[in-house]
Amino acid sequence: MNKDQGFFERVYGVCRLIPKGRVTSYGAIAKYLGSARSSRMVGWAMNSSKSMEDIPAHRVVNRNGVLTGKSHFGGTDAMQQLLEEEGVPVKNLQVQDFEKFFWDPMKELP
Repeated sequence: MNKDQGFFERVYGVCRLIPKGRVTSYGAIAKYLGSARSSRMVGWAMNSSKSMEDIPAHRVVNRNGVLTGKSHFGGTDAMQQLLEEEGVPVKNLQVQDFEKFFWDPMKELP
């Protein structure tokens, strides 16, 4: 990641790397970017990415696997549907077997 990029752009760069069928958390992205206390800013970045088709924002959930970003998908079940289409099981707005599907950029990226 280029440190000269704006924070949102750096978030989007990480988000684009989340593999299909995996999820990560706002906090994991913030930590990877060296701003461990900025998970809320990552959430704002995800909210601002609505019109950006290349950002898989549906793959970013809270630290417990809850689909807290659901409201940014038009108040529909779109976030859950997108995850389920990728093979991520969701029940009661929470990723099931969260540890199994969790993608940690600190471990996965250089």
